[in-house]
Amino acid sequence: MQNSAFKTLRSQSFWDEVPNNVKGACWMLAGSVLFSFMSVGVKYVGQGMDSFEIGFLRAFLGLIVIVPFVLYRGIGSLRTSIFKMHLFRSCVGITAMLATFYSITHMPLADATALTFTRPLFLIVLAFLFLGEIIRWRRGLATLVGFAGVLIMVQAQAEMGFATAVGLFAAFMVACVSVIIKKLTVTEHPTTIMFYFGLIGSVIAFVPASQVWITPTWEQLAVLIAVSIVGTGGNFCMIRAFGIGEATAVSPFDYTRLIFSGILAYFIFSEVPTLGMIAGAFIIVGSSIYIMQREARVKARTKASESVSRDA
Repeated sequence: MQNSAFKTLRSQSFWDEVPNNVKGACWMLAGSVLFSFMSVGVKYVGQGMDSFEIGFLRAFLGLIVIVPFVLYRGIGSLRTSIFKMHLFRSCVGITAMLATFYSITHMPLADATALTFTRPLFLIVLAFLFLGEIIRWRRGLATLVGFAGVLIMVQAQAEMGFATAVGLFAAFMVACVSVIIKKLTVTEHPTTIMFYFGLIGSVIAFVPASQVWITPTWEQLAVLIAVSIVGTGGNFCMIRAFGIGEATAVSPFDYTRLIFSGILAYFIFSEVPTLGMIAGAFIIVGSSIYIMQREARVKARTKASESVSRDA
């Protein structure tokens, strides 16, 4: 008993000494694995159900999954002074989810996953248009290269034009969600964020789902429950990752989802990615990682300059 307690304390001490960015990376890796399995489940049930219904059940069942954790923390943990931000995050989030599920059910899994990684490119454009951020030439060039990768992928998927467009729209919405979550985690606990998303998202998704409703079989329901559990777990891991580590440090580890999804799709659905998809995905991932690392260096230099100015 004493040895067990000692090992537990020692492991906790070890985790406490791990740098925050490393902790965030671990959470992001865990989230990537869970989201990959969620995508497999969505694609499987999507063979007999509409993506709107899948999205509603994912949000509603996810809400049921998170309720015990809310009760454990106490109903008072749901009190918030920024409900409007939760509402906005939920609207954007459920839209992103529905669009993502549509692309997953109408495209090869690895292709749909790769399209989601265009979100850093959209973030730069959004920052330029709405926040007035300056796009330096290196970051601008990397962004153009990234969108060139998108064009390569789109050309390789010409027969899936609408699904590809929906996948890109989903990536844009996920980019917006990433920004909102980063702001929410400053004051809100992950369970609070996920509860409001499940509640509000279920209400929103119910409207289109009711128009295409097909009573799921027991097998489909079991898969959807599993999807909700791993999806909720993936959301928790992602929120923890952004809450603990710097976005530029932890975000690149989300790209492992492309590897996990590709492997699962090959063995479960016998999907083999095309050469154009692989080439485009590598370009998108490479340019996105470069952009994030470049931005981190610029921020570090800016902080160093400000520190020198204050000392002077």
